[in-house]
Amino acid sequence: MKLRESCLSSGWYPRDGEKIKDFLLPFATAAAPSAKAVVAPHAGWYYSGAVAAKAVSSLAREADTVVIIGGHLPGGIPVLSAEEDGVKTPFGIMKIDEKLRLEFYKQVECASDRYEDNTVEVLLPMVHYFFPEAELLWLRFPSEISSFEAGKMLNKAALNAGRRILVISSTDLTHYGRNYGFCPKGYGRDALDWVEKINDAAFINAILEKKAELVLERAEKDRSACSAGAVLGGLGFIGSQEQSPKLLEYRTSAGAESEIPDSFVGYAAILLG
Repeated sequence: MKLRESCLSSGWYPRDGEKIKDFLLPFATAAAPSAKAVVAPHAGWYYSGAVAAKAVSSLAREADTVVIIGGHLPGGIPVLSAEEDGVKTPFGIMKIDEKLRLEFYKQVECASDRYEDNTVEVLLPMVHYFFPEAELLWLRFPSEISSFEAGKMLNKAALNAGRRILVISSTDLTHYGRNYGFCPKGYGRDALDWVEKINDAAFINAILEKKAELVLERAEKDRSACSAGAVLGGLGFIGSQEQSPKLLEYRTSAGAESEIPDSFVGYAAILLG
């Protein structure tokens, strides 16, 4: 069996299963989780772990396969897929759903994900904790409108494979400050208010309105998301269902500091459907 090893340092998330259980236990008691798709952040757990856990724990508990759609891909790049047989997590081995992967390949052109990236891996321990019997599909979608169609094809592939699937769209929001070369509103309270109330809010509202093209436009023009393709995939997956997306939680990494830092990132947990 060919397994995908961790590429992230220990600072991203705990490597000890008991510490992970302690962190996630408060979220495991969520009342009647029923979501089929969510948006979750992918920074280190110190900054965004609680927001991500709120999203992942909102997913319905019955599933054959959990699909994590990561990003960090510009337009013009094909969908990337992990082609190993499974991945290693602190809870053991999570098998990759080969049948679903092959069905998806029939619908969407993909390339092998051979690269080091955090957008999927940082969520794996949470997924394995909440879904110990489920299999995994590891994907990364480019930031282009074709990713919305790829989300539709993921739904079709699941039907063809006879799989009950759940989808996690992995993205962080505005990366603001000196560390990211993006500080149009200076520093301090004015900058944080602008990110929270204007820049991130516009991107989140586009998701809540299920406007795929606007999601991509806001991400590109406002620099308000690093992995818009993942969100587009989730929106394509839920399709035209009547249920409206819902913002579960929003915060920034600035909240983890005693003073407003020069650089910070936005995070949101969103129930897509």
